[in-house]
Amino acid sequence: MDGRKLPDVSEDLLLIDRFLEAMAAEAGAARNTLLAYRTDLEGASALLEGALAQADRAALAKLGEAWASLARSTVARKGAALRRFFGFLAEEGLRADDPSAALPKGTVRRPLPRILGHGEVDRLFGVLTARTGEGASPADLRLAALVELLYGSGLRATELVSLPRAAIRPGQPFLILKGKGGRERLAPISDRALAAVEAWRAYVPSGQPWLFPSGKSHLSRVRLYQMIRALGAEAGIPPDRISPHVLRHAFATHLLEGGADLRALQTMLGHADIATTQIYTHVDSRKLIDLVNERHPLAERPIGKA
Repeated sequence: MDGRKLPDVSEDLLLIDRFLEAMAAEAGAARNTLLAYRTDLEGASALLEGALAQADRAALAKLGEAWASLARSTVARKGAALRRFFGFLAEEGLRADDPSAALPKGTVRRPLPRILGHGEVDRLFGVLTARTGEGASPADLRLAALVELLYGSGLRATELVSLPRAAIRPGQPFLILKGKGGRERLAPISDRALAAVEAWRAYVPSGQPWLFPSGKSHLSRVRLYQMIRALGAEAGIPPDRISPHVLRHAFATHLLEGGADLRALQTMLGHADIATTQIYTHVDSRKLIDLVNERHPLAERPIGKA
């Protein structure tokens, strides 16, 4: 023995469980997807002797070497699972860095995230409006505040459910959040969201530390997902097409479609790398082509004859 402390295998397994719970709650991942992720993550943990969660770039490069004989599509799948896992660890503040750039990329492209159309968002808020009129229940007021902050401010599910009661104040159009790696960012709070939060906060005792309390702690991400999915069903949106994460993505995509600057979106979403924002705020190719045809300086000039 060289005196080094051996990794705690149970820590890897615990963090894998937490990651898969978040995948189910926030992204609505299917059971087969979760099983595949578990297999790939536990397999990688075994190859690294229980040190996956604390692996550095050199360790992940060795994983790539161990996968050398596998099909490229399999390598891509395993790499995608680990990238999401390390992204989760960084987002939760469990790691200060993300070493996943050292993983082989394979040939499978990262899928574009799901998004709600403007009509679906209108239906969603139509249901909320009907439920938050005169005599609205505290549960409906809480739901309205949650949805306004997801779609109107682009908060992550974890950031939202763990907000302190005093985090949002009347007349303060922004919120200071601590995101990945302990980095702070400003999130915009719309007038609608401020009003919805104030209506709900009237039912939260002044001595309560959380804005969205539940039992001895705050609302869980799993419960948030269940509430959003139930609201979506009432608005005619299939359960597999809506989640807190989908509403965050809709916030960014609809702002981008409306002409928002990509760098501003990067700041609001808390992305360290603008490449993440470019993927997260997908604009379909037809709209990009229309933009070039309508806005490019040459768009109005006649095509010369040869």
